[in-house]
Amino acid sequence: MVITIVQIPRSTAKPDKAASIAGASRSAPQYRHVKGLLRKDFLNGEDGGGGIYLWVSREAAEAWFNDDWWGWIEERFGARPTLTYFDHYLTVDNMLGEIRVDGQRVEIAEEAAE
Repeated sequence: MVITIVQIPRSTAKPDKAASIAGASRSAPQYRHVKGLLRKDFLNGEDGGGGIYLWVSREAAEAWFNDDWWGWIEERFGARPTLTYFDHYLTVDNMLGEIRVDGQRVEIAEEAAE
């Protein structure tokens, strides 16, 4: 799997929580059926916004982040984003109470952490 982090600088003040949720909610449905996208988390920070995307593969991510995407983002936000790719192998998911390697639940003994 692959994680991508998109950071979009902003020249205006950070939107408050309600405005951030409203903006993300308007665009969220378009990500429901993006091929190869497993998850997208929207970000709202002091210096900009963006997203963290979890993909099935680098190829799936690159298909989304194509030349049209760069133009669409720059037109929409008036700034050129940064895009960083990371290989992703292991997740500790405390909400589900599990550890996953390559998306599959695994058991790792507590003693291994010591």
